[in-house]
Amino acid sequence: MDTDSHPRPGHEPLPQPRTDAHPEPLPEPLPLAGLTVVAVEQAVSAPFATRQLADLGARVIKVERPDGGDFARAYDTAAHGLASHFVWANRGKESLTLDLKDPRGLEVLHRLLDGADVFVQNLAQGAAARLGLDAATLCARYPRLIAVDVSGYGPRGPYAHKRAYDMLVQCEAGLVSVTGTLDEPVKAGIPAADIAAAMYAFSGVLAALVRRGITGRGGPVEVSMLDSLAEWMGHPLHHTMHGGEQPARTGLAHAVIAPYDAYATADGDRVLLSVQNDREWRRLARQVLERPDLAEDPAFATNAARTRGRGRTDAVVAGALGLLGADEAVRRLEAAGIACARLNSVAQLAGHPQLAARDRWREVDSPVGPLRALLPPIGLPGGAAPRMGAVPALGQHDEPLLRALGMTGAQIAGLRRDGVIAEGRGDAGE
Repeated sequence: MDTDSHPRPGHEPLPQPRTDAHPEPLPEPLPLAGLTVVAVEQAVSAPFATRQLADLGARVIKVERPDGGDFARAYDTAAHGLASHFVWANRGKESLTLDLKDPRGLEVLHRLLDGADVFVQNLAQGAAARLGLDAATLCARYPRLIAVDVSGYGPRGPYAHKRAYDMLVQCEAGLVSVTGTLDEPVKAGIPAADIAAAMYAFSGVLAALVRRGITGRGGPVEVSMLDSLAEWMGHPLHHTMHGGEQPARTGLAHAVIAPYDAYATADGDRVLLSVQNDREWRRLARQVLERPDLAEDPAFATNAARTRGRGRTDAVVAGALGLLGADEAVRRLEAAGIACARLNSVAQLAGHPQLAARDRWREVDSPVGPLRALLPPIGLPGGAAPRMGAVPALGQHDEPLLRALGMTGAQIAGLRRDGVIAEGRGDAGE
């Protein structure tokens, strides 16, 4: 091998271009830039789905009732006067108010749909069909349109017309039966059914966009809250169907692993740990509990023995961790290679050091000023940053959207006078 650093005759290095003549390439545009989404949506399931589309660059036009808009706007006033659900699920959208029971409002919606790529609705079962806004009807009229129906229980069957709120679907899907303690079932503390349906609607739109890119045609997408949450129930469902027994509610513990729970520390915090195999138990006993005698004790040496004697196992672990502060407990557990976590509050999540270290927080504009918001979980390294637009005021974009459709000031004033759009005057610059 020639190790001479000097080039040989005839092998001079090529001249290098000036770095200032070749600036860094611009990031790729957001993947959904240029797409228009029209949504007749309310509450959480459809709005959270369309927010994902907005974050990835789509233009999302949110159609709301003139008399108050999406009822999630009034759930609470916790976000500096705005509703926390609404702030979370509706950033980056344009708000257009329309009374869709008025033919003029419905006609405006169809003018929007004529140039739209995606339509999403989660009206009460049957309401969209009565207005001719169900996916099947719209896709027949607009062949390139992807139309999404989000429902509680699906379009057919004995539950099709039942009211479907998140808590009700959590109960119907069996989630509540496996969540909580042995004595008390509880619902999830987040709207799990709504979120499940939202994420399947989001991924359904992405799949339909790929299909349209291949075939040139849009088509319906159908998502129900029950179907979505039933899919998420996969482990207890298959355990019950094929094993014959429903997993017991165990709080923070695990039905078949011990120790696997939260334990109080000397300073009043709680630390969770999970021992996945007997090697880890031996390390826990020696390095954390400082009880090397328990490493090979037949009452503790195997997971089967520890689980049979769960009360005894938990008492030993709780006794040792109860003498330590949370910081020292976590330090020992991590040094021993034991999976662990702190039992954080929501406020502690908001100040989580990992989120801060990875620069996951941004500010979004809103009618009450800037609000903190997390970046979306989907990262696209090398591409443009997610578009985390403002939370819209009700009817904020009525005027510019209607003018873009060719309506005059007099026509818009007539719609406002007759209650077809909201009374407040939108401002495109907000």
